[in-house]
Parts: sequence; structure tokens; C-alpha cells
Amino acid sequence: MKRRSALFGFLASLGAAWGQRGFRGGFRGWPGGASAESLPLANSEKEKAILAVIEEAWKTGATYANVPTADGRMLRLLAETSGAKQVVEIGTSTGISGMWFCLALHKTGGRLTTFEYDRGRAATAREHFRKAGVAPLVTIVEGDAHQTISRLKDPFDILFLDADKEGYVDYLNRLLPLVRPGGLILAHNIDMVPDYLRAVTTNPALETQLFREGGGLGITLKKL
Repeated sequence: MKRRSALFGFLASLGAAWGQRGFRGGFRGWPGGASAESLPLANSEKEKAILAVIEEAWKTGATYANVPTADGRMLRLLAETSGAKQVVEIGTSTGISGMWFCLALHKTGGRLTTFEYDRGRAATAREHFRKAGVAPLVTIVEGDAHQTISRLKDPFDILFLDADKEGYVDYLNRLLPLVRPGGLILAHNIDMVPDYLRAVTTNPALETQLFREGGGLGITLKKL
């Protein structure tokens, strides 16, 4: 409980600072020109391998509808800090966001279940996961997620939405009961989805903070 409160205190102060100062290029004062858009330093050979594939994926242009580095770093931070064991992602794309999650999951002993409509992007993601050495941590479910999410039966720790924006509210309504109390619902490009933003800020069972660097990430706590 204390750990979770400290995390959301940090997020609240971070959001306030960015909102007031309009930081867009990373934190001022970072040494060597580093920023939130810089890849983090690898702490192990495993991290080095995953980060190398993330970097390669961007350089080779396999970046369709993927999270920018600032948001990817936040996904990893939230998953690792919360000790997530089960993460569900709607919108695999080419696997970059999934690899950010795997930076945390290989430490927490967790797994990622990710849903992708496009067969070609799913194949690209599968290859990225293989090259990064995280394929054993990931299950890719192909097809229309509005249908295939019905396969989910067990509670999970984090839900990440980065798919069809008009479907965000449907995904939220159907999957919120499976998010464990104290779990997180993360939504990318939240500024593009006013109905979803309204849903997560008017429900008394939820607490939402906006992280606006990168693609605009909504961070929602399902209260205990």
C-alpha cells in the first residue's frame, strides 16, 4: 500500500510539473543532452538485448503506431515498480511497447498477453520478441480484440490500451472487472479519446493522472 501511494504521489507531482512548465524535450538539467526520449542505460545483458531490438525497430522503420521512448520508459517504470505479474495489451503493433513491458516482466516473473488485429504487424512483433529474447514471456492473440478479449478470464495487474481509439470505452467497460484492485489501466494517445477520458475521470472507483510527454499517456488506478 505504501509503495503504491508513493508511486502515485510521484506521478501527481510529475504531471503537475510538466503541465505548469510545458516540458517537451525531457527534464532540464539532465547531463550530456540526455532526455526522456533517450534510451535508458542497460543494467544487464538481458536489458541490453531488449533495448538493442527496440532501437533497431525504430531505425528500420518498423514503428507503425508505436509508443515513443518517453512513454515506453514510463510503461516499464509502472510495470516494474508495481511488481506486475500479468499485463494485458490491446494493440501489439510491431512489439515496441511490449518490449518495454518485458524490461520489467523479466524481473517480476510476469507475462504479457497482447492482442493485434493485423497479421503482418503481429508477425513483425513476434520476430522482435524472438530477437530480444522475450518470446517466452509473451502471448500474441491475433484477430479483432473486441471479440478475442472474451478469452480473458483471470485477473491481471495492468491493462494497456493502444488500439482503435473508438474502442477504448468498450475495452475499459469489459476488462475493468478483471483488473485487480490496486491495478493500473494505461491508455495511449488519451487526448484523442474524450469519451474515454471522461469515463476514467468521472468514475469514483478510479484515479487518473495524465503523463503528456510523448503520445499522451493516461495512467489510471483502480482503487482498492
